[in-house]
Amino acid sequence: MDERIFLDEASDYLRARLDRRSFMGRLLLGSAGTAFASILPSTPARSAEAGPGESTVTFAAGTDRREMMHQVLKPLEKEIREGIRGKQVIIKPNMVGNETPLCATHPDAIRGVLDFLKPFHKKPVLVAESTGRRYNNKSGTFRHFELYKYLPLEKEYNVRLHDLNADPFRTEWLAGPNWQPWDVRIIETYYNPNNYIISLCRLKTHNAVVVTLTAKNILFGAPINDNIRHEKRQMHLAGRKQMNFNMFKLAQNIGPDLAILDGVEGMEGNGPTAGTPVEHGVALASTDFIAADRVGCQLMGVDFADVGYLSYCADAGVGQGDLSKIRIVGGDPSKHVVAYKLSDTVEQQIRDWKM
Repeated sequence: MDERIFLDEASDYLRARLDRRSFMGRLLLGSAGTAFASILPSTPARSAEAGPGESTVTFAAGTDRREMMHQVLKPLEKEIREGIRGKQVIIKPNMVGNETPLCATHPDAIRGVLDFLKPFHKKPVLVAESTGRRYNNKSGTFRHFELYKYLPLEKEYNVRLHDLNADPFRTEWLAGPNWQPWDVRIIETYYNPNNYIISLCRLKTHNAVVVTLTAKNILFGAPINDNIRHEKRQMHLAGRKQMNFNMFKLAQNIGPDLAILDGVEGMEGNGPTAGTPVEHGVALASTDFIAADRVGCQLMGVDFADVGYLSYCADAGVGQGDLSKIRIVGGDPSKHVVAYKLSDTVEQQIRDWKM
């Protein structure tokens, strides 16, 4: 189907940047509802008018990464204890897959989270990833566990490193290049209610969707990369507007239970692989991943309204995107803003999803 037809029928927002708050209602109730049922959320998002309530984001500043992880998690301890009860805890780091450690979640950030969990969580924890790289037609996940110095974690803690590319999957129908329904296989692990998913990543810029924060770490980590097809590549091939929409669609079902951002050293410029370091000295956490990423954008000097997938999620009530409704514990992020240099293509990125 021609994109113009889809935009005219399915959403004034996607066509002309009109009323963002009417997006979900128009998409679900319009004449395109039947034709595009397969790419719509299985459960409609909460309305923006109803919206989420106040969310809490914990914040710390400093240089001791492990200690800062404890600082931002301690105020959430009661909520985390209740959330993980009877569940498999899975820490999902961000490993883009090249030989630059700046691209990946620092192993000391993982150690800090494990230090926090150790006194009250005695079951094994999975540190699990699904890298987009393959070597000799095999998943590169364990190669990158080694590259980024994760292997010692199994000896230091009750931890098992795990390649999510070996897990079962389910098919989601997302939006393809011309807005036709497009099948993308998503790792089943993210849907399992018996798993407690922790998204742990750096503050990073991105060359297609402005920033990589806790949401994108999950939503682009979830497509499987196996011998059948590289589904992460499929997500990129859909186009920038579709990438933002597809992450919004997935976020309603597979968002993380706990979001942690390590900004002790961030990445600016042409991330997620070719950027340069930013000595920022911040960290934050929240059980509302949209709220966490909202404050992450603030810390990076990024206009939240320029990040398509996060704006979609906030407007549809997936999480809290209104700073006035986010309670900050532990410090004032506004005093620690560093304006990150964005990708060389950022202006085109923003035009592509807003047009």
